Amino acid sequence: MHALIPMLGIVLRLAVWLLLAPLLPGIINKVKAWVAGRRGPPVFQLYYDLAKLWRKGVVMSSLASPGFIAGPAIAWVALIGAAMLMPLGPVGCAVSFPGDVLLLIYLLALARFCTVWAAMETGSAFEGMGAVREVSYAVLAEVAIIAAVLSLSVETGSVTLVTMLSPSLGAGAVLLAAGIFTVLLAENCRVPFDDPNTHLELTMIHEVMVLDHSGPPLAVVLHGASIKLLLFTVLLVQAVLPMREFTVLGAVGVLAAGVLVVTVSVGFIESLLARLAFRRVPLLLTTAILFCLFALLVAWKGGVE
Repeated sequence: MHALIPMLGIVLRLAVWLLLAPLLPGIINKVKAWVAGRRGPPVFQLYYDLAKLWRKGVVMSSLASPGFIAGPAIAWVALIGAAMLMPLGPVGCAVSFPGDVLLLIYLLALARFCTVWAAMETGSAFEGMGAVREVSYAVLAEVAIIAAVLSLSVETGSVTLVTMLSPSLGAGAVLLAAGIFTVLLAENCRVPFDDPNTHLELTMIHEVMVLDHSGPPLAVVLHGASIKLLLFTVLLVQAVLPMREFTVLGAVGVLAAGVLVVTVSVGFIESLLARLAFRRVPLLLTTAILFCLFALLVAWKGGVE
């Protein structure tokens, strides 16, 4: 009986990630519609889309290899693995060990690699163009992520996510929040870096890589993207809020409220800003790197003193 309790906890945690993740894009679209004075799609629209795509067949190009199907599936599994490493406030995480933050970074990189791999397997010039753009910007985004992780590691003296993501509210929290939030927008293909609703091939980044996907593989891609958005949102909230100072119920409420605030903020930013020209995207990502590096310097100086 005692052996079943940890398994039940893992299943419940997995259900939370799988079921709640598609809610975030719905909230963002609702905020955008509200700002524009429209009624907008239902908050649960992505759930309806996923159910519809899952019932449809798969259309494949004669040029596509098995990697076209395997890529999204492996990327989805990698994102689920990364989510299971991410602590959920006082509830903790499913799997924890020293250095698990490195595995988290590698799983995110694996998911990106598989998405790019599947895009390249189509033999489409457009999808190859999107893959090149994705990888080019990822070089800068990953530097910012590593700088943010180093900042948390120096501040807490640990390389375990459970310990790293429950710090006291330090002086570098604002810098770290700005840096991680900018990376969140870039990694999840949101405005001003990308526009998930655009259908103009010459301006697309992520969307152009999944143009040829249909049916269940497209459902896996969309669900994986929502899990990644929730993962970065939870990371941002826990990186800057002192979760240890709340009771269990209080921490769960603060985490849920923080996720909602970040999600609504993304909706407002997408409503008030325009998509950046490609030549300005590296400049904004460099700014995110500087925010995280300054947060690292603040954490290091605090540790020295």
